[in-house]
Amino acid sequence: MSKTSNPSSMTVLGSTGSVGEQGLDVARRTGITVHALSANRNAARIEQQAREFGVQACAMADEAAAKDLRQRIADTPIRVYAGVEGIEEMLSIPYGPNETVLNSIIGEAGLRPTLATLRTGKRLALANKESLVCAGRIVMELARETGTEILPVDSEHSAIFQALRAGGRKEIKRILLTASGGPFYGMRSEELPEITPAKALAHPTWNMGAKITVDSATLMNKGFEVIEAVHLFDVKPQQIEVLIHRESIMHSAVEYTDNSVIAQMSVPDMRLCVQYALTHPTRTEAVIPELDLSKIGNLTFAKPDRKTFPLLSLAIHAIEVGGALPAVLNAANEVAVAAFLQEKLSFPGIFHVVEQTVSTLETEAKMQDSLEGIFEMDERARSVAKSFLNCF
Repeated sequence: MSKTSNPSSMTVLGSTGSVGEQGLDVARRTGITVHALSANRNAARIEQQAREFGVQACAMADEAAAKDLRQRIADTPIRVYAGVEGIEEMLSIPYGPNETVLNSIIGEAGLRPTLATLRTGKRLALANKESLVCAGRIVMELARETGTEILPVDSEHSAIFQALRAGGRKEIKRILLTASGGPFYGMRSEELPEITPAKALAHPTWNMGAKITVDSATLMNKGFEVIEAVHLFDVKPQQIEVLIHRESIMHSAVEYTDNSVIAQMSVPDMRLCVQYALTHPTRTEAVIPELDLSKIGNLTFAKPDRKTFPLLSLAIHAIEVGGALPAVLNAANEVAVAAFLQEKLSFPGIFHVVEQTVSTLETEAKMQDSLEGIFEMDERARSVAKSFLNCF
């Protein structure tokens, strides 16, 4: 993809979420100008951010929240956009030189803003994994057509991206994709029904939003990351090996054809991933603490338990089948996780709802690969998944 000089400004989508907040902290520490923000409903928090960074524009996905925000910042010249179309309109406006858009929106809702960003030619720092899970082929083709650079923000894909600077794409033998294993590593299947949302949200290493934390606990997050890696780095699913690495120090690695393994290591802090996406291809003054390996002592690795946590294998199956099946997988998972967090579905019920939805729609979904087909299958999958909620 095209080379771009370091950004002097950025837009943050999903600015009130975990990654969005960390992105703003990077801007705060490095002096990068923030020109525009978006959020879903949290008008109070985005008002604080908008005033702190003196942004030119804000967008709220929720129409009522946009109205609320307009009233809150009526004393400023900040323009407020509303709805998905409003976010896309906000993105179409150039705000500064070498602008980067950090897309940290959660869920399938981040796909349209990803596509809108690529159409503008602005550099994209991508933290919204669903863009690639649901429409990876379309996203990557559009990036190539527009000559737009996509910088991964997930810690694992950032690590792979950095390790790939050591060799050529044709020299890749394997990608070693690490996972913390979540809070239930080592549990047996019969123990899973006792898991509550509070227990699932107690991640051993990372501070993330509720949905992605549950995905980490089910290993679905790692399945999504396999799909992302296939698209981002143009590799086959069989070239990706998932390893449980409880210390979360080696964030992923690339093994080359000569059996050399190049890894990226650091303390687990998402701010580094955001910073590198914003300053690539150069590195700037650290915003995270140093890594002291003498204090860490040991780094351990193990194979994931795919029998107890079956969604990892299901995600790999989905990318192998292709079409809109990954979008079906994602939609069913969003429905199931939301029900679990509302205590309307058990933890193992997440597995059952997603598996049944994928099984029901697989034949239909694999024939769909257009953007319209993907959105249609997303809607169908949500309806089918909801019909299964009372079965488990």
